Amino acid sequence: MSTKRRRDYYDEDDDDNNENDAVFSNGGKSQKVEVDLSLLEALEKSQSQNKNAVEVVDLKTLKKLVLSFERKLKDNIEARLKYPNQPDRFADSEIDLHDDLHKLSILAGAPELYPDLVNLNAIPSILNLLAHDNTDIAVDVVQLLQDLTDPDVFEDDEESDEPARVLVDALVENNVLELLVQNLQRLNDSDPDEMAAVYSTLTTVENLVEVKPAVAEMVCERTKLLKWLLGKIKVREFDSNKQYASEILAILLQNSAANQRRVGQMNGVDVVLQAVAMYKSKDPKSLDEEEMVENLFDCLCCLLMPLENKERFVKAEGVELMIIIMKQKKSAYSSAIRALDFAMTKYPPACERFVDVLGLKTAFAAFMGKIPVNKKNKKERYQEELEERIVSLIASLFGGILRGSRRERLLSKFVENECEKIDRLMELYMRYSDRVKTETERLNHLELDDLEMDEEEKYNRKLESGLYTLQLIAVILGHIWCSEHPHMRARIELLLKQQKLTNKDVKDILQEYHDNIGDLDGPEEKERAQAKIQKFISAF
Repeated sequence: MSTKRRRDYYDEDDDDNNENDAVFSNGGKSQKVEVDLSLLEALEKSQSQNKNAVEVVDLKTLKKLVLSFERKLKDNIEARLKYPNQPDRFADSEIDLHDDLHKLSILAGAPELYPDLVNLNAIPSILNLLAHDNTDIAVDVVQLLQDLTDPDVFEDDEESDEPARVLVDALVENNVLELLVQNLQRLNDSDPDEMAAVYSTLTTVENLVEVKPAVAEMVCERTKLLKWLLGKIKVREFDSNKQYASEILAILLQNSAANQRRVGQMNGVDVVLQAVAMYKSKDPKSLDEEEMVENLFDCLCCLLMPLENKERFVKAEGVELMIIIMKQKKSAYSSAIRALDFAMTKYPPACERFVDVLGLKTAFAAFMGKIPVNKKNKKERYQEELEERIVSLIASLFGGILRGSRRERLLSKFVENECEKIDRLMELYMRYSDRVKTETERLNHLELDDLEMDEEEKYNRKLESGLYTLQLIAVILGHIWCSEHPHMRARIELLLKQQKLTNKDVKDILQEYHDNIGDLDGPEEKERAQAKIQKFISAF
């Protein structure tokens, strides 16, 4: 028997009777028969393809689309004004408006026409619909904006980006940010269509930032988006929009000191700490949830750049929370170390709190390689990143705790168990030293092959290969050496000798570090940092 799909149906008008496959009327009774539909399906498919054939989008098409849209918009406004309390009298005009908004999305296939769209003055009419009484219409506009600003629509070269910039500038000038966020605040997550519109709104904001980075600060200055995002990540239940909210917040914070301070003033440090606290003793249940937790820690690390937010972090017991997360050894383990490193960099109160709440034991367990093992942690690059982060954390501790009993407790860690921490430090020193030597040789060979590379680029390449971590190890060795503890000094000298190295090798690394300290924090801070390194060089 044939395996083709068959359908039962009736037809009383067909006189072409066939014994096997016909439909006919017999004495007033319709007989049910099976008919092979393969030909009908092929015909339907062909008609569908013709119907959906890609329309050539040119200026003429654009003008037709805009004119049609403006007419439908006018009809809808008139119908709503004429029959404000009779939805059935303006429903048809809204369906027409919905259809025309969908038709406009074809322009995403022709971004070169965006300047013409702007010149036709269609942008204000489109954006005003974000405040339409019918949220379905507003949702259509959000979807259209997402399509038009999709980065995949634009080419990578500067010239092809120009139409995108023209469109985004026009959108921003016509209050797209304010209107998007006002609409976002009235959307209901419990409605699937509106939940999808929330996602599209956040996508559109991300697209706008990608085309015009200044939008990241504009949207925070002009709207209540930050308040909405913080409210979203406060919610205990996980969903895709909570994940996306965490990602957008991270994007808005990553390159903007103004946004970092703004979120700090909105109690944002505490909100993010509460959000990550949910994972102190449990792991995320899915890859999406795992990504959200990483986004939250990205937000936290960005927030910890301004000094005032480091203070808020310490006040909110962020140091204690990160130590608890490390002790629980769940998937957020390495993220907690990263957050502590950001908190303690150039901020002694965080270093002091860390020592006071017995963080040294937890930190040095990680330094000795006693890290929790799971699928993620087994990756070699993950372990290297963790190593680099914990070296940075210990260097921050030495930089933040200069005297007193806390300093003694920190130094004593390198004496206990027959100086095992110094052995580990020298093991890392050799590994990173070898890696930097290999990269230096590679760069020298590239120069021989006539590949031009200035000194700054060479230095940056070496930093990426591990020079920065090697410099921090040398700085830690400098702190230990300057303590003048005979047992520790003897151990360092012995281990250097075993590797056929001398104090001069450490001095050379410190000298290169000294010579490349920048003045990002001002000339006085640069001078102070260089004087500290010079002290180590002299001591060695």
